[in-house]
Amino acid sequence: MEIWLQNLLGLLALPQYGLSTVFVVAFISATLLPLGSEPAVFGLVKLNPDLLWSALLLATLGNTLGGMATWWMGLGAHGVVDRYRHARTHLRALAWLERIGPPACFLSFLPVVGDPLCAVAGWLRLPLAPCAVWMAAGKFARYLVMTSTLLYLWPN
Repeated sequence: MEIWLQNLLGLLALPQYGLSTVFVVAFISATLLPLGSEPAVFGLVKLNPDLLWSALLLATLGNTLGGMATWWMGLGAHGVVDRYRHARTHLRALAWLERIGPPACFLSFLPVVGDPLCAVAGWLRLPLAPCAVWMAAGKFARYLVMTSTLLYLWPN
């Protein structure tokens, strides 16, 4: 098992597979699984500076598609969440999200609350296309700021 894992990690470290790895990690991290994709983006860009924009765009795409998958999960979970519908905190959060609408999905880049925010947007049946655009904007901004900051802090 250890040899297989080392071979897999060696394969994924190659530049031609690095972008696909960033995409997959970004997709998975945008679901409700607790995984951060910024280290993968930073690692690839640090090893291959010429892949900066490709890595940022693919990470944004993967993370946005993962957010959209979470939106669909929220849509499907509508019946499950209905039993908690009358909790005061829940009602305030729903009222806020309904008032803001799809632009609230810009905040999907936030840790802890970002992924559930996408699920709740789906649960509320907010329109998917505008939500996806706002998700993409927030996620791209996060990747740009995080990667730029890390490259500034560790230039060589």
